[in-house]
Amino acid sequence: MSMQDQYQITEEPFYYPSGNEITLYEAAYQGRLPVMLKGPTGCGKTRFVEYMAWKLKKPLISVACNEDMTASDLVGRFLLEKDGTRWQDGPLTVASRIGAICYLDEVVEARQDTTVVIHPLTDHRRVLPLDKKGELVVAHPDFQIVISYNPGYQSLMKDLKQSTKQRFTALDFDYPSEEIETNIVCKESNLDIEQSKKLVHIAQRARNLKGHGLDEGISTRLLVYAGTLIKAGISPIEASKMALVCPITDDPDIRATLNNAVEMIFG
Repeated sequence: MSMQDQYQITEEPFYYPSGNEITLYEAAYQGRLPVMLKGPTGCGKTRFVEYMAWKLKKPLISVACNEDMTASDLVGRFLLEKDGTRWQDGPLTVASRIGAICYLDEVVEARQDTTVVIHPLTDHRRVLPLDKKGELVVAHPDFQIVISYNPGYQSLMKDLKQSTKQRFTALDFDYPSEEIETNIVCKESNLDIEQSKKLVHIAQRARNLKGHGLDEGISTRLLVYAGTLIKAGISPIEASKMALVCPITDDPDIRATLNNAVEMIFG
């Protein structure tokens, strides 16, 4: 199996468009422009990238960013072996060499000194310096870099530098409309349309509390989890508390408010 085949998405991921984001992304890819996907957790950003990689027939290499991630984790490092040392490419370097879409998920979680390594790949140079190895990797013509970013978590300590933001085009993502979100839950969990609609109503109640006790609303992903539990035979109220209420808050007052909404809607 070739390196490209290893990262190829062979089955169509389910993605329900909410606007013209597919057309906009295709235009950005045609020009190999870097793309930033902005929106709350669990609203479909990762699924969108997977769908576009499948649609464009390009390999996809995804990296879940975290605060401990170093530049070497992205670019590569020398490994010590019994016969000496061996260089191992990191995911960003592999993507650059094979012409993959490289997706850095929740890039704001990474340290700012780590994100700086992507800069030479996001302008006219399209190169990646491997300083430790003394090599300059010229990106494959098909290479593209995509990052996701949750503006709701931005703070002085955790935000992207303007010098990074202004290297990217950006697409705004949000929770889908009620009709689209109901269809997504129905399709992904095989739950009937009426119960899917009730789950979406619970999510809408919770999202109204964002900024009033909740840092983040109930994601579409959690709605699919709740639907999956109901489909497995769990009562809708128990499934909703397990998948929609408990994961997002430990505050007893907020939990009571959400539990009341669950019992009212499914009661």
